[in-house]
Amino acid sequence: MSTTAVPTIEREPELRGQTVVVIGGSSGIGLETARRAKAEGAEVVLTGRNPDRLQSAAAELGALSTAAFDVGDSDALEAFFAHLEAPIDHVMVTAGRPYYASLAEMDFDEARSALAEHPMLLLGVARHAVGKVRPGGTLLSMAGISARDTGVGLSISAMVNAALPALTANLALEIAPVRVNLIAAGFVDTPLSASLLSDGLQARRDQLRKTLPIGRVVGPADVAALAVGIMSNTALTGATYDIDGGQQLVPG
Repeated sequence: MSTTAVPTIEREPELRGQTVVVIGGSSGIGLETARRAKAEGAEVVLTGRNPDRLQSAAAELGALSTAAFDVGDSDALEAFFAHLEAPIDHVMVTAGRPYYASLAEMDFDEARSALAEHPMLLLGVARHAVGKVRPGGTLLSMAGISARDTGVGLSISAMVNAALPALTANLALEIAPVRVNLIAAGFVDTPLSASLLSDGLQARRDQLRKTLPIGRVVGPADVAALAVGIMSNTALTGATYDIDGGQQLVPG
């Protein structure tokens, strides 16, 4: 019995010859996105607050360059973009962390800071991206799905995550032809999740494995694959893409 050989289809790397800047690229989703972009043929530029962790990530990936600074420092963010050699193809923003607190325990100064942090960071990056990111390139940022959740302690996070899709859509018009998109994630198994949940991390993992329709926990590689797909698909702009393994479909 003869068999017919199936021809091998060689796929061109999706980001070959392109440059991807990852703000918050020293760990978690940012690092995994940089790793995926590198595997798809891109050069990567990484930023982060922790110089040691940043250099470790850069050494692993063979990053084009790095910059250690706090993205909450608007002067440092402006200086970073001023020294960034154009053209850049894509900028991914993963920096920042959510703020959870009940009304009774809320620190209002911290709450005000959290409300401003993510939208203002996206606005700042968008302003500096003009003239640096090529036409058709991407500005991509992260949010959570908690805009649709209710519960004690979720007020500030929900407000921020509700604002970011509207901001994304408006920026997509304002800085076109640069494309602006948003990824809204559910629980992702990252070092940030570990720091937020502490001793409750394993219980959360176990719960999600039992309840999510996909039967497993979403990891950084899942988000990275979506991010690179959005970068490579030039028809996408002004939109929010959920990635939660079906978390929104499950009660509780």
